[in-house]
Amino acid sequence: MVNFHIQALKIGLWVVWLCGLVLITISFYATTQIMPNSTINEQIRTLTSSVGPTVTIFASVTPFSGSVGSKQSLAIRSWLGLSQDIRVVLFSQDPSVFSFAASFGPGSHVSVEPDIDFTFLGTPFFHSMVARAQASNSDISVLMDSETILLPDFFSTLSYVHKLDHDWLLIASSRNVSDFPFHLDVDGKTWLGDNGERIKMKKLQDFLSHERRDCCDDKKIIMAWNNGDLPLHNGVLPPFLYGKGFHTLWVVNEALSSDFRFVFDASWTISSFFISSPDDDDTMEARNWENVGNSHLKAFYGSLSIREASYSNVIKLFKCNGHYHFGSTTENMVYPLGSHIGLSFTSLRIFRSSKHKKLLSCFDNIRSLEGNVNCSKDKQLTSLEPLSLPFSLEVLLSTRSDQNKTIVLAVAGYSYKDMLMSWVCRLHLLHVSNFVVCALDDEIYDFCVLQGLPVFRDRLAPSNISYNDCHFGTECFQRVTKVKSRIVLQILKLGYNLLMSDVDVYWFKNPLQLLTTFGTAVFVAQSDEYKITGPINMPRRLNSGFYYARSDNSTIAALEKVVKHASTSNLSEQPSFYDTLCGFNGSYRVGDDMCLEPETNLTVRFLDRNLFPNGAYRDLWDSSNISSTCMDMGCFVLHNNWISGRQKKLERQVSSGLWEYDMSTRTCLMSWQKSKSLSYF
Repeated sequence: MVNFHIQALKIGLWVVWLCGLVLITISFYATTQIMPNSTINEQIRTLTSSVGPTVTIFASVTPFSGSVGSKQSLAIRSWLGLSQDIRVVLFSQDPSVFSFAASFGPGSHVSVEPDIDFTFLGTPFFHSMVARAQASNSDISVLMDSETILLPDFFSTLSYVHKLDHDWLLIASSRNVSDFPFHLDVDGKTWLGDNGERIKMKKLQDFLSHERRDCCDDKKIIMAWNNGDLPLHNGVLPPFLYGKGFHTLWVVNEALSSDFRFVFDASWTISSFFISSPDDDDTMEARNWENVGNSHLKAFYGSLSIREASYSNVIKLFKCNGHYHFGSTTENMVYPLGSHIGLSFTSLRIFRSSKHKKLLSCFDNIRSLEGNVNCSKDKQLTSLEPLSLPFSLEVLLSTRSDQNKTIVLAVAGYSYKDMLMSWVCRLHLLHVSNFVVCALDDEIYDFCVLQGLPVFRDRLAPSNISYNDCHFGTECFQRVTKVKSRIVLQILKLGYNLLMSDVDVYWFKNPLQLLTTFGTAVFVAQSDEYKITGPINMPRRLNSGFYYARSDNSTIAALEKVVKHASTSNLSEQPSFYDTLCGFNGSYRVGDDMCLEPETNLTVRFLDRNLFPNGAYRDLWDSSNISSTCMDMGCFVLHNNWISGRQKKLERQVSSGLWEYDMSTRTCLMSWQKSKSLSYF
């Protein structure tokens, strides 16, 4: 009897299994008669891969205050509500952004990334944002505007395209909504109306379908890519300022030209929008110089300068009857997708047969509803406005000086642009922001404007000088150095204390707190003496490349004498500093480390060389580990002098590791960057 029941059970299970197999076969056969191969492949991949991709959304945010803060908060909460696999990284250095991220609690999916390149006014650099996003270990990286709100089809679209068997780059434009009468619940997953009722997703999408799509603002374009093996494009991304025009269009144009990745537009499958307000563009005119900078970069780098570009000719991702497809609006074609043959559309057959008329009709209907917004840049070939900061020296000093009215000054010509940037990057790392740059020529001025530096042009600097070979001992060097003391005197007379630092001075830590302790009527300078023992205030051992001067009567009067002495000398300004402040052959020396100028009663203090070593002291530049040796000594700075020739100086500093700038990408070296070689020579 027991055996009978067991046998009956086996037969029953076998019948159930057979019926299930028949049903699956029938379903599969019926499906294959009405679905293209791409849909079958997509369904198979969906059944065999239930885990969604990890996605990191990167966004530059402004301080969380007022209506802008509310719109950013709503947008970010909409992102987090889409999936547990979404992480959000906010680019900012503002305390309110850190507070906002902390409000989500420990271990949340929101973090702040302050270590990217910003201008001195806080505008982020797009190329630095992209580099940080490319360093992500998530499956997909996304760059988007901090006020753009996302609906669930964003994540479902990314989940689908993540299965493509080719590296890809996705773009999507957003709707411009003037009034949005819905809000998110506490969990950030459900949209509610004014009366608290739950709003269905179809109602939201229907609401958005009546709004204008805005793809002409580069800042509002969503850009996403899988973190695969291929670069986004060939060449180097210029230092565009984020949100100031051309940057996204430039990347898309270069990606299409490079043909490394499959580039497509997912605007029709991603529901995204931003809530506009009348005062959104109030500051646009005041910051127009930033847009001018981006137009210069577009004109001189990449192919945007020689041909029109538009998003309209990019392959479109669309959805019909619940399935994704690709199509071309310019050629009125729909393309199949097979995972086993890749995404080379030119080698694939086109859906022209009669059984695909419905798909083509669906594509045409979507195209007619969505429209084909043309975002080509009509004025991209017009003449360029000159690069210029709308700030005088007085304005720069008032906005850049610290609470003690102290400014750090660097003076540079174009041949020293890379050393200037390494110096700037180091100061950024030390959180020293009270610096300005004096440009000796038009080339370095333009370079500094594009690099977002607080720069002013010295129109009295000597002209007709070859800055490519302007190093110590040359006539060029002698003429250029005399500019520095004149500029210093001008700043002192405006009421600001000043730390003069050549760009070949590497800062281990901020010396200002120490230097300001010396008091009034004291001029503090680095010693250029290289002997380990003996006086450090010997004749002409005052280094005019690193000193601290106060804005007081004694210092100003003494610097006036230095400038006058240098104007009649056929040497550089450095001997004029010593001969004026310490007397000819050191006649004003006091002890082993001081001088006293008798007419102005200015005291000169030579800095401890263990804390402020010059380039010849203790052969530090020959150390196997310069950084470790100097840190053990307690160094504040190390001067890269006592070496002949700019190129040798540059090579020595780069090879030593005391270098903070990537010359190939024009970005500061950040902690999140992968280890890379700095052998630029």
